[in-house]
Parts: sequence; C-alpha cells; structure tokens
Amino acid sequence: MTLSEHQQQFAIDVACLIMAIDDAGFSCTLGEVYRTPEQAEWNALKGKGIKDSQHCKRLAIDINLFTSDGTYLTGSESYKQFGEIWKSYNPLNRWGGNFTGKLIDGNHFERKV
Repeated sequence: MTLSEHQQQFAIDVACLIMAIDDAGFSCTLGEVYRTPEQAEWNALKGKGIKDSQHCKRLAIDINLFTSDGTYLTGSESYKQFGEIWKSYNPLNRWGGNFTGKLIDGNHFERKV
C-alpha cells in the first residue's frame, strides 16, 4: 500500500471509531492529527512525544473523550474500550494506552507503517 492509501484507510477507521464512541454514549472532539517534523522534534526534546511521530505522516489522531454530561475524560483507562475497538479494525492500528513508560497516551490512535 502507498502512504496515501494508508492515510485513506486510516481516515475511514477514525470515522468508524468516532461512530463507536457515539454508539457507546460518549462524545468526542478531535485533537491533533498533523504534526510537522519540526514540532515532533521539539516535542521529543521536551519529553512530550517522539521525533518519528505517526502524526507527521497523517497516520495518528488524538481524540478528546467526554461523558454524556460533558465531563472530559483524561485517563488512559477511560479510553481502553475504544483502544481495543481501534486495534480490531486493522492489525497495523495501535493505541497509545498500550505504549510504555512516559509515552502512555490513552487518547492517541495511530496506524504504524
């Protein structure tokens, strides 16, 4: 697959994930999708990400999750059911809640190619 084809399938998977979030009674807003290589490098220097971020390839998204009463959920555990759903869409999909160390990032969903 080309990068463009991966990006297209990633976008479809994101749409499906958003629908799954809605079907489960939650709501969401979209966070960062594209990140410049310069921003990724700066984030890595600050310990807030990695230099080789899938955001730079438009293959990652940060989703902000809310309960039905509007409470913003920030803990990775709140995203776990959606991380499992995300991974079920494609074997290349990874959920940030499964990352290790300082990089655990529950609201991060990506395709690793």
